[in-house]
Amino acid sequence: MFLSQHEFTLILLLGLASFRMTRLIVFDKIMEPLRRPFFKEIEEKNEKGDVEIYLIPKEKGLLGWFGQLLSCFWCVGIWVSLFLVLLYLQQLFIGEVLILILAVAAVGSILEVIISRILDI
Repeated sequence: MFLSQHEFTLILLLGLASFRMTRLIVFDKIMEPLRRPFFKEIEEKNEKGDVEIYLIPKEKGLLGWFGQLLSCFWCVGIWVSLFLVLLYLQQLFIGEVLILILAVAAVGSILEVIISRILDI
């Protein structure tokens, strides 16, 4: 069974949007204040003497459970994908705009990584 052009485009847009939103939640600095309650910070000095900070999920309770979830790119990706697909199925204009913005941002971030590697920045 082959996908129609519309179905392929939809899956591509949703996939890119899911990728970008998942990275936003799990890794991006802008979301750090929202992740902080679910993690404890561990400071260690590296070989150069610089202090490195590691975030470890809290160990117990609901905060620990969310910490485990937020530290797993794959887990967050499933929930984000579910959210975006349900948003799309609601056929709300704001949902379509959000998906398009996230998909365009994903393409931009992928291109930035590729160009940075090519130019060795």
